Amino acid sequence: MTRDAATKNSRARATPGAKSDRLSGFALLRGVLTAWLARPLTSFHLVLAVFGLLTVFGLVMVLSASAVDSMDQYGSSYAIFYRQLLYCGVGLVLFLVVLRIPPKTFRRLSPLMLAVCLLLLALVLVVGHEAGGARSWFRLGPLPSFQPVEVAKVAFALWGAHVLVVKRALLSQWRHLLVPVIPVALLIFTLIMMQPDLGSTITVGIVMLALLWFAGAPLRLFAVIVLAGVTGALVLALSAPYRLDRMLSFFDPAGDPLNTGYHARQALFALADGGMLGKGLGQGSAKFSYLPNVHNDFIFAVVGEELGLVGCALVIGLFATLAYVGLRIAARNTDPWNRLVAATLTTWLVAQAAVNIGYVVGLLPVTGLQLPLMSSGGTSLIAVMIVFGMLANFARHEPEAVAALRSQGVNRRRRWFHLPLPDAYRPRPRRRPARPATQPRRPGRPTGTLRTTGQAAARGRAGRAPSARTGRRRRPRRAP
Repeated sequence: MTRDAATKNSRARATPGAKSDRLSGFALLRGVLTAWLARPLTSFHLVLAVFGLLTVFGLVMVLSASAVDSMDQYGSSYAIFYRQLLYCGVGLVLFLVVLRIPPKTFRRLSPLMLAVCLLLLALVLVVGHEAGGARSWFRLGPLPSFQPVEVAKVAFALWGAHVLVVKRALLSQWRHLLVPVIPVALLIFTLIMMQPDLGSTITVGIVMLALLWFAGAPLRLFAVIVLAGVTGALVLALSAPYRLDRMLSFFDPAGDPLNTGYHARQALFALADGGMLGKGLGQGSAKFSYLPNVHNDFIFAVVGEELGLVGCALVIGLFATLAYVGLRIAARNTDPWNRLVAATLTTWLVAQAAVNIGYVVGLLPVTGLQLPLMSSGGTSLIAVMIVFGMLANFARHEPEAVAALRSQGVNRRRRWFHLPLPDAYRPRPRRRPARPATQPRRPGRPTGTLRTTGQAAARGRAGRAPSARTGRRRRPRRAP
C-alpha cells in the first residue's frame, strides 16, 4: 500500500469521529441553552439585556448621526446628544418606578390614564406647537417638548386589555368584542389625524389589532379591518397632495429623485456604501446633509453605512430577541391581563421597528415612524422605556419567578433597586349564579327585604317539619 492510500484511509477513518464530535458539541450547547432558558428569571434577564443593549447602541448612534446637524443648529456637536441623554435619564427613572409598581395598580388606573390622554390629544390641537406640518407637541418655554400621542398608545393598550379581560366570557358576541374598544380607537384616530400624524395613527392601529388578535377575535373581523384600513389610507392619500406624492414615489423612486423620492434613494445609497463591515463608527457621509432626518427616522441607514451588514444584523437580532422574550412572558404568565398587555406591547414595538427598517431599505412607503430606543426623540424614548419597565415587571410575575424570588428572600441585588417581592396571581372569586326566576321561593319570605328577629322566629315555627315518631309538630323550647 502506498503512502497516499494509507493517508486516504486514515482520513476516512477519522471523518466519522469528527462528525460525532461536532454533533456532541451541538447537543451539549443545545442542552446548556435549554437549561438556561428553563430558569425562572430568564425572561427578566433577557428583557434587561435587550433594553440595555438597545439603549447604549442607540445613544452611540445618535451621537454619531447628529453631530453635523447639531453643529449647524446649536454650534456644538453634542447638543442633540445631550438632549437625548437627558430624556434617557428621565426614562431610566420611570423604568425603575414602573418596575416597582404592581401590575394590578396599572390596570386599576388605566381608565383614568386613557381619559387624561384623550384630553391632552384634544388640547394639543388648540394650544400645541406646530413643527414639520403637524401640531403634535406641547412646548412650555425652555422646558423640553412633550408629545401626548406616545403616552396615549400605552394608555390605550392598558385600558383595552382591561376591557377585553373583563368581558372575556362575552367576546363571542360581536357587540361585546367591538364596543367600546373600536369606538375609542376611532376617536383616537380622529384626534391624531387632525394634527395630522400618519405614523402615530399606524401604531395605534397596530395596538388595536394586537389587542383583538390576542383576545381571540375571529379572522373575518381582521379582514374587515384591513379592508377598512386600506380604504381609509387611500382616502387620506387622495385628500392631501404630499401623501399622494409619497405613495407614488414608493412605486417609482427614480421618477422624482430630488423631491419625493429623495429620502428613499439616499437611504439606499447609505446602505450600499456600508457594505459588509461598514466605513467605521463616525465615518459615514450621509449625515453631511445628504440624508434628511438622519438621526431620527433614518438612523438605521447610518447603522448600515458605518457598521455595515453586521451592524444591521445586530439591530434586527435584538428586536427578534425582544419578540421572543415578550411572547414568552405573555405565555408564561397566568394573569390574563398581564398576558394580553405583554403580547400587545411587544407586537407594537417589534412592528414599529419592522416598519421603520422596511421603509429605510425600500420595502415600505416612508411613514415617519421612529426606530424604538435608537431614533432621536424625547417622548418616544420615554414611552418605550416605560414599556420595557412593564415587560420586566411582568417577567417578575411569572409563577416560577414569583416562587424563586420569594424563596430567595431579600438579597443585595434586590436591595440596590428596592424591588418589592412580586405577588402570586389569585383569580377573582366567581360570583354565585343568580337564582332562576322559575325556581319557587320559600313561602312567606318577602323578596328584596330584610327579616327581623321576630319574623325569623315566627317563620321558623311555622315551617318546622312534624316529628317522625309522633307525627306532631315540635314545639320550640322556652327560654328559662
